[in-house]
Amino acid sequence: MKELFRQMTICGVGLIGGSLAITARRQGLVERIVGLGRTQANLDVAIARGLIDFSTRDPAEAARGADLVMLATPVMTFPETLAAMVPHLPETAVITDVGSVKEWVVRELESLIGPGMALVGVHPVAGKEIVGAAAAEENLFVNRRVIVTPSQRSTPEALAKVEALWRATGANVERMAPADHDAILAHASHLPQLVASALAASLESEHIDGKLATEYGAGGLRDTTRIAASSAEMWRDICLTNPGAILAALKLFRGSFDQFAQAVERGDGDELIALFERGRNMRERLK
Repeated sequence: MKELFRQMTICGVGLIGGSLAITARRQGLVERIVGLGRTQANLDVAIARGLIDFSTRDPAEAARGADLVMLATPVMTFPETLAAMVPHLPETAVITDVGSVKEWVVRELESLIGPGMALVGVHPVAGKEIVGAAAAEENLFVNRRVIVTPSQRSTPEALAKVEALWRATGANVERMAPADHDAILAHASHLPQLVASALAASLESEHIDGKLATEYGAGGLRDTTRIAASSAEMWRDICLTNPGAILAALKLFRGSFDQFAQAVERGDGDELIALFERGRNMRERLK
């Protein structure tokens, strides 16, 4: 595949940005990769692993020469980071992101970019609970879904190039309206995180007869709470930027949780079987 961008600047070289950088470099899709970060230690790891060619903690320096800017930091830092970069970017730069919320991102960023710039929102549905440049891996996106959310500032050329970049990773790329994305992901991604974190938080210091209850947990507890190890900052921002859809998802969960509680309280075995079967049916469809 031919080169798509001369310089890609990744703001936040972690699991997602770093993994994309591996593909972009190995397939010759980007000539130069610059990493912008808050901590020098993580940038040093990115340099050592060959994910980026140059590192900086200065947004203006990171912006110079970048015809593609990828925002991969916590969502609520996007506007401040981009605002500091825009005056130093090429007039036709393409701005993209990998945030888990899209309507808020589009609304906040469209007003910041220059008249000749394009904005292409992206959400790779391939996250893990691990973070940082050390977590980047070559095949992270293979056969995973990558959702592109076009907006009024998405040009056909920018869309085509950003989608080509993601297809090169082996991902399945699809388009979706920002509002639809946020409603769907609130149920499929944001709700599971909140449930896992709430469960883990409720058991964090629970002692019974002097024994820490979690020490007696096995695979079920570990599996159910795995994503509770995710970045608190990242998930705080997702909750604050997608509150309506997340509250709707929590209401749905609360209704199901209450059904379980009522069945246990009544000693209703038939209802419990029905509820457990509904859960198993959904889980079987994920395989």
